[in-house]
Amino acid sequence: MTTATEEFRRARDFLLEHREDYATAYRDFTWPRLGRFNWALDWFDVIADGNDRTALHLVEEDGDETRLSFAELARRSDRVANWLRARGVAAEDRVLVMLGNQAELWETALAAMKLRAVVIPATPLLGPADLRDRVDRGRVRHVIARAADTAKFDEVPGDYTRVAVGAGAADGWLPYADAYGAAEHFAPDGPTLADDPLMLYFTSGTTARPKLVEHTHTSYPIGHLATMYWIGLRPGDVHLNISSPGWAKHAWSNLFAPWNAEATVFLHNYTRFDAPRLMTEMDRAGVTTFCAPPTVWRMLIQADLTQLRTPPREVVAAGEPLNPEVIEQVRQAWGVTVRDGFGQTETAVQVSNSPGQVLKTGSMGRPSPGYRVALLDPVSGAPGAAEGEIALDLSARPVGLMTGYHGDPDRTAEAMAGGYYRTGDIGSRDEDGYITYVGRADDVFKASDYKISPFELESALLEHEAVAEAAVVPAPDELRLAVPKAYIVLAEGWEPGPDTAKVLFEHSREALAPYKRIRRLEFGELPKTVSGKIRRIELREATAAGSTNEYREEDFR
Repeated sequence: MTTATEEFRRARDFLLEHREDYATAYRDFTWPRLGRFNWALDWFDVIADGNDRTALHLVEEDGDETRLSFAELARRSDRVANWLRARGVAAEDRVLVMLGNQAELWETALAAMKLRAVVIPATPLLGPADLRDRVDRGRVRHVIARAADTAKFDEVPGDYTRVAVGAGAADGWLPYADAYGAAEHFAPDGPTLADDPLMLYFTSGTTARPKLVEHTHTSYPIGHLATMYWIGLRPGDVHLNISSPGWAKHAWSNLFAPWNAEATVFLHNYTRFDAPRLMTEMDRAGVTTFCAPPTVWRMLIQADLTQLRTPPREVVAAGEPLNPEVIEQVRQAWGVTVRDGFGQTETAVQVSNSPGQVLKTGSMGRPSPGYRVALLDPVSGAPGAAEGEIALDLSARPVGLMTGYHGDPDRTAEAMAGGYYRTGDIGSRDEDGYITYVGRADDVFKASDYKISPFELESALLEHEAVAEAAVVPAPDELRLAVPKAYIVLAEGWEPGPDTAKVLFEHSREALAPYKRIRRLEFGELPKTVSGKIRRIELREATAAGSTNEYREEDFR
């Protein structure tokens, strides 16, 4: 066992020991500050050695199952790493991975770490336009994608290696299955420095082009010790986290946090959410810890929660504030309390209600062990505000914080200005140190747990000849919490009405990924300031009040 492994284990075990003693955990926890560390080699392979316990358990909609032990995944990822290296994948090469919840996703993640390659996670929902941007700005040299998605890359130019998982790939794609015939023993070609790049996440911002968040071999693998602590994971747990591959929360709770705890990752793949079926599978798999976005929680309570015979020991929610009535319904049915947590793609969980803490309704909890959280005054920028921008003190920089925005030093400097990492989110703190989420400092909003940039959607709408101006704001929705609504000023020659609305909804479906598309639409002039800026606050207020002039996407299906 390496020194790095021992230091990581000591930090991990300290949090396990004090998992319900927040005061001690917060006061005494210290991050392992390592010079060299490769989580796949120095942690996963160590706990996998001779370990036949299930590491990954996947259940498909048709009932097919995949179970892989820790030892099997270590061997498989060694073979995949050797095969990829023979295909030219080298240290710091950018590898775009666009897979679903399938075993190959976890094999590839481990293999890429062992090779010191940089993974760019991508959701299979992406279309050619998004992929062109990622391949170009990400300087992608290799792509690993589902065979069913390979045709999307016909419109994505570039000299990159193409690897397809499954049958039916387009011409020119290498079959991933060949990797299983590679040599089993893997030898790294050099040491992994702790600050070597590991992941590049594309995440929506306030501009049309997503930001590139860079994480290292320590910021996510070690940083998610805090996430493990928040969830309350223990060795031997069976953990279910509902999240789509390609998003940071998937790495949080379907990779690093559970395997930091030596728990089983369980997933049920479904085409359409089915609460009774999900609970049946949770019972059958023996799920002990469960994480889901509020959208899923709101759908779950529409069903009879008592169908779940053995509720999980720990249940958590992240992505947006969870309604108190949802928490209460789950408590009544399962006898456990859903605990909120707050974090970003840029970090691990910063603030949370961890096990054993007294919960306050509406609060997302207190700072995670290893995080010093300040609220910055909106005027002076000074720390100590009762309500202000949630920020991390960089004088005690947490390991679980990104390196920065890759290729954008100005944006990184702005986010890290004044000795604080600024989240762009507003919160309030009470006398006991509990922080309550207030809202975004900018206009970005969440819809079904996905972050939406209005500017990006507006840019897509403006590509259509009918649109002269557009503004997108969140519209309240009972299920998704919010959906994108567009206010449209039409170009000359176009008339407001259902025919034009139908055309623009069709354009939205073609131009935007499903989670981004416009769901509601209204024609009219846009309120503006004297300087010509759109007054979004007026549009948000009008949207909240409701309108008889609104068109809805579902009316045109």
